[in-house]
This record gives sequence, structure tokens and C-alpha cells, in this order.
Amino acid sequence: MFADKGRLSAERFGAGLVILTVTALSLCPAPAAAQDGAPTEADSLASVPSLAPPANVQVVDRDNDRGSQIDVSWEPPADVEAGGVEFYRIFRSSHPDTGFTDVGRVGFTQTSYVDAGLENETEYYYRVAAGAGEELSYSPTIGPVVSRPHWFNTERLNCLVAVVIFVAAIIIFVTWAKGGRELFIRRLPGLDEMDNAVGRATEMGKPILYITGLSGISDVATIAAINILGEVAKKTAEYNTRLIVPCADPIVMAVEQEVVKEAYAEMGRPDAYNDDDVFYLTRSQFAYVAGVNGIMVRQRPATILYMGMFYAESLVLAETGSSVGAIQIAGTDAVTQLPFFITSCDYTLIGEELYAASAYLSREPILLGGLKGQDTFKFLVGMLLILGVIAATLASIGAIEANFMAPLYSTG
Repeated sequence: MFADKGRLSAERFGAGLVILTVTALSLCPAPAAAQDGAPTEADSLASVPSLAPPANVQVVDRDNDRGSQIDVSWEPPADVEAGGVEFYRIFRSSHPDTGFTDVGRVGFTQTSYVDAGLENETEYYYRVAAGAGEELSYSPTIGPVVSRPHWFNTERLNCLVAVVIFVAAIIIFVTWAKGGRELFIRRLPGLDEMDNAVGRATEMGKPILYITGLSGISDVATIAAINILGEVAKKTAEYNTRLIVPCADPIVMAVEQEVVKEAYAEMGRPDAYNDDDVFYLTRSQFAYVAGVNGIMVRQRPATILYMGMFYAESLVLAETGSSVGAIQIAGTDAVTQLPFFITSCDYTLIGEELYAASAYLSREPILLGGLKGQDTFKFLVGMLLILGVIAATLASIGAIEANFMAPLYSTG
């Protein structure tokens, strides 16, 4: 019994000694964590400087636009030189008290950002944050700034100068034409032959077939063809020659009927106009071709005029017209169809010659002045292109010579 009590007292004494030892060690000062002045982990964390925010942040409405854009620019903090800044994030808010929205992120080498897709006449506030990893350093709130559309784009001043010169050239030539001055237009053999073609049909007692292509009234080539149709109708009214105009579009047909009727009335022959000679055939491409070929074979016209926009049917029409012995004059701006008309027709108006035909035939002062004004402006543009090519070539030669001779000069 006494032995057991002694053993318990010894165990209690040992436990108390352990507790006293641990308590004493905890109260003693901590030993040095490293030798030779090496920083501790806490010292290492304390030595990392926090990022500095971007400096001199500016927000302005973007110039020369339709609005909806704001330019944000800033200066990099000193951290970027030491590699501290990895990126920038741009934040925007229309009400800074309610928080900001992240709208963009750029690399550390950039110092500007274009915020697009905004509402005009609305105030916005911005903050720019320099970032590295998860750390962000925000600039002060800048604003408000408002995006507005601009009336004038200074970057397109050259377009304004070109338009002024173009309009001035047209006005000058139209004034000269109205004043009776003779304006020179390059001779177009196909149009010069128009009188002979109408006269040939009159002498032979055969009709003239006029085809304006398959395009609608919105096509520029169709409008040019209708203008020429009016001049041809005046000649057929004067010579009392039948004019057949099959149409592939109902709207074009209505316009051509009015043009031909007006031309006959202007020549004092309204009774000679036959409304059935300007008619709608079909909208289907090759069904239209088959119908026109049938007219060629049955009526055997002395003259066939192809004016307007044509597609794969051009060669079929021209070859059929050639087989009936008609004199054929074509005009189109369809580049892919020009080879077929050139080889199958007697005369061909190429590209812009189709547009000039109405002015060439009518000698209307406004049309002549517009044509001469356009030609003059094209000449000026061509001269500027030539001068620009020469200047660029000389500059390139000078740069090549400078790069080639520089080592020689440095050696000398």
C-alpha cells in the first residue's frame, strides 16, 4: 500500500517537472532565427514595397468620331521600371458611389485605352489600377467626362478638298455649256454609227430592237440604257421607224414606256407611238433570252442595240442577232461580258462610255458639263497619283543610297 502511494507521488512529481520546464522555455527570449544578418520571413514580407498607382490619369472625349468613345490615358508608376507592374485594369462608373465596373485590361507597356460603346451625353467616371498578380493599386477617381459626336472630322480634310474641287469643276463646265461654249468630247464610233443604224433600218423597212438587259431600275447601267433609249426613240420617231423594246422587269417596262412616249411627243409624233412595242416578256433569264431570240428570228430587225447590264445570256443574244444579219451596237459595264460583245457586235461601248452616251447624243448642257467636270477631276487625280508614285520612288532611292553609303562614310 505504501509502495503504491510512493509510485503515484513520483509520477505526479515528474508531470509537474515537465510542466514547469515548458513554462520556463516559453518565457525565455527566442534565439536568433538566422546567422550572418539574413532576414527573417517576416522581414522579407515587410521589405516588398506595395504597388504605386498610375499617375496623371486623364479622360477626354475622343476626337473626330460619332461619339460613344472616351480616351483614357495615364503615366506609369515607378514600379514599372523595376518590373513591379504587370498590367493595368480600367474601371468605369456612371455613379461612383455605387461602385465601378471592370471594362478593360492592357499590358504594362501600354499607357492608354479607348473605351467604346458608350452612351452619348452621359457622365462617366474612371479609375485605373496598376496590377501585379492579385495586387491592385488604384488611382483616384477621375471625371466626369461626357462623350459627344463631332460635326467635323479633321482627319478627312482631304476628302472635303476633293469634293469642293469636283463640285467646282462641274459647276464651271455646266456654266460654260449653257453659255454656248463648245465642249470637246472624245469621239465614240459606236454612237456616231447610231444615226446610220437607224437610217439603215428605215431604208430596209425593218424594225429596231432595243434590249436593256436583265437588271432592275436601281442599276446604274439600266438608267444609262434608258437615257440612251430616249435619244434613240427621238430618231425612230423622226424617221417613222418601228422600235421594239422587250423588258425583263415590270418596273423598267413602265419607265421605258413613259420615256419612249415622251420622246415621240417631243418630236411631234405622239400618234406614231405604239404601246404594244414596249412590253414585258419574262423575269426568268433564259426564258427571256428564248423570247428575244424568237423576236429576232421572226421580225429580223435591221439594227439591234444592247445597252445595260448583261450576264451569261450576252453571247447567245449577240450570236442570234448576228445570224439574222442585223447591225449590232452594244454597251455594258459588265467586265465579264465585254469580250463576247466585242467579238460578236459591230460596235461596243466599254464601261464608262455607256454613261457618257446620253450626253454625247443629246448635247444637253447639264449632261455635258457634268461629263467634262468628271473627266477633269479624274485627270487631276491621275496626275496626283503619278506625282505621288514619283515622290515615293525618289524617297525610296534616297533611303537606299543613305543606308548603302553610311558604312562607307563611317569607314572614311
